[in-house]
Amino acid sequence: MYATTKVLVMGVAGSGKSTLAAALARALRATLIEGDDHHLPQSQHKMRSGVPLQDADREPWLGRLGDLLAAELGPAVLTCSALKRRYRERLRTAVPALRTVYIDIAPDASRARVAARPGHVFPAGLVTSQFDTLEVPTDEPHVLHLPAQQTPSDQVQAVLQWLAAPLNQRDAP
Repeated sequence: MYATTKVLVMGVAGSGKSTLAAALARALRATLIEGDDHHLPQSQHKMRSGVPLQDADREPWLGRLGDLLAAELGPAVLTCSALKRRYRERLRTAVPALRTVYIDIAPDASRARVAARPGHVFPAGLVTSQFDTLEVPTDEPHVLHLPAQQTPSDQVQAVLQWLAAPLNQRDAP
């Protein structure tokens, strides 16, 4: 039923996107692609130093992610930060059937979750920069919005139901 499913799970730091993506990949028997792992080394260094990435930093990364998703023959789940609309559109050009799950979280809750993580790789200041550049996918097709307050199992069930629905129902707001 999900043999060709490609799903992007996105949200700002602390939204629970990695947890959801891992659980969803298990449920779909899909390849999990951690988006941040595919940044160039200099971009990873910037993020660890708390420096927000610019478009020039993201261009090679988006190309890598699009190529990875397009090359996957079976289901794949990609996780990355809340991408700007033009970045999402670029990925959808590379993978036209890409479905996006956006995890919605309030800034204070996001900061609190990041601060509570022992040994979190990226500084809490990146949360602010992610919210500053956030373009919430409110009017885009193929996007499911989930509240961060839902349990991971409830989130997985919501995504699976959404993916199983007929296309016209799946993409309804």
